[in-house]
Amino acid sequence: MGKALAEQLACPHFDTDGYYWLPTDPPFQTKREIGERQRLLLDDLEHHDEWVLSGSLCGWGDVAIPHFTTVVSLWIPPEIRLERLRHREKQRYGAAIEPGGSMNDAYQRFIEWAAGYDEGDLSMRSRQLHETWIAALPCPVVRIETDLSVTEKMRLLLSQIG
Repeated sequence: MGKALAEQLACPHFDTDGYYWLPTDPPFQTKREIGERQRLLLDDLEHHDEWVLSGSLCGWGDVAIPHFTTVVSLWIPPEIRLERLRHREKQRYGAAIEPGGSMNDAYQRFIEWAAGYDEGDLSMRSRQLHETWIAALPCPVVRIETDLSVTEKMRLLLSQIG
């Protein structure tokens, strides 16, 4: 969605994972130091008049809030979200996540962690944490809380942000 919106607006797209994680193979293994994340993020945001940033900033990215003009909150039912995550991980890692594969244990832990999102509390990356963070934002928030195609979400979003 973020990439599609950036293409529509003809501006850069940044993903918080690119700041949060150090480049590793396989990816998403080593967290970047918070100060470095913040510095890299602000450097990118401050060098562009318009941009789209996707992902979660909770717990480290509040330094970017003054640069926000609109925040889009996307939510889909857990069963759909988890199925998409399983599909994405299969595409990304193939047989390595299958039983007996070199990444199966990490994959199982990831899916278990992701399954706790909707019911989790403020101590973890959860819907409750994100809702608390969103409630404090000084800019408009557009919510899309239904399972739509990217095209349908784009149409809905663009109609709301003008």
